[in-house]
Amino acid sequence: RPKVTEAQRRNQLADEVVGALIAGGNVVIPAFAIERAQELLFYIHAGIAANRLPPSIPVFLDSPMAVSATEIFKRHPESLEPETIAMLQKGDDPLVLPSLRFVRETADSIKLNMIKGGAVIIAGSGMATGGRVVHHLRHNIGRPSTGVIIVGFAAIGTLARQIVDRAPVVRIFGEEIPVKAKVYT
Repeated sequence: RPKVTEAQRRNQLADEVVGALIAGGNVVIPAFAIERAQELLFYIHAGIAANRLPPSIPVFLDSPMAVSATEIFKRHPESLEPETIAMLQKGDDPLVLPSLRFVRETADSIKLNMIKGGAVIIAGSGMATGGRVVHHLRHNIGRPSTGVIIVGFAAIGTLARQIVDRAPVVRIFGEEIPVKAKVYT
């Protein structure tokens, strides 16, 4: 299978996000807190910069660990890729989005489940085996307007793997939920 380029990945993510927004739904992205979550912010930033995503798109990073890791990356730009360092030197911070909200508190995370459409929710864990993303999937995966984007490895037996394998129904917190969301990998 041909290798996917970085630009193709960025464009694919932007297309998937726009598709869910046009359908009136949310985008739920299970993500590992360190590096993957920041990479997603970078890609969304690139989509906004390329006018492929609206600058007003609400993006929620719902993971205390991912929020802390993002803050550490920002304090230590020397640990970033050369492309990112060059952007920072020009005054363009790829980890800053116009409508990015860091979510640390559980109560604020719960409020995200009241949003019925128009938001990107990046939450841990990447394999959807626990954490806040499981709650977001529970509230969104049964809606055809939702987009679920699996961006990392999904081991056999995990909720993320069931989603990747297009299971028609998944069990979340003991409840069987039909998968109606559009699934992207």
